[in-house]
Amino acid sequence: MKVSSKAIVNGEFEDKYGKRGTQFTPNGMPSYSIPFEIESAPEGTKSFAVVLEDKDAITASGFVWIHWLISDLKRTSVAENESQTAADFTQGANSWASVLGKFDIAEASAYGGMAPPNCRHRYELIVYALDTVLDLPQGFRFNDLHFAMQGHVLETASVMGTYDV
Repeated sequence: MKVSSKAIVNGEFEDKYGKRGTQFTPNGMPSYSIPFEIESAPEGTKSFAVVLEDKDAITASGFVWIHWLISDLKRTSVAENESQTAADFTQGANSWASVLGKFDIAEASAYGGMAPPNCRHRYELIVYALDTVLDLPQGFRFNDLHFAMQGHVLETASVMGTYDV
């Protein structure tokens, strides 16, 4: 399986997908989501789960920052900015709904764009091919996804890009 994103150009996410973009929630979270494509999913795939995370956020926040959680994706592509309109997959709460982000779960249950506070960060989009549909509720947390996927992951693929301050 392979995942790719046209949002990454020469190893970097384009400005519009983060804090240098032009689309934000009323509370200031970057909300213009990245597009991605999944190729060569394994036989038996019933759905995909997706995590966009920033492990480099540990240097600023003390934990891995989750920018986007998707469950029950049943197609192999997500269009640019589709986090705002898609009704055929479930989105979980990102880390903007944390003590540091201070957003409520409803507002943060979508793509929450890149906004590194201290240096260039690496952002990894991880796709899990699953042999089931998880049926998680809107606003689920990363731990809910992690435990629901146990025993159901057929294959994983990831792509990484950076975004600078």
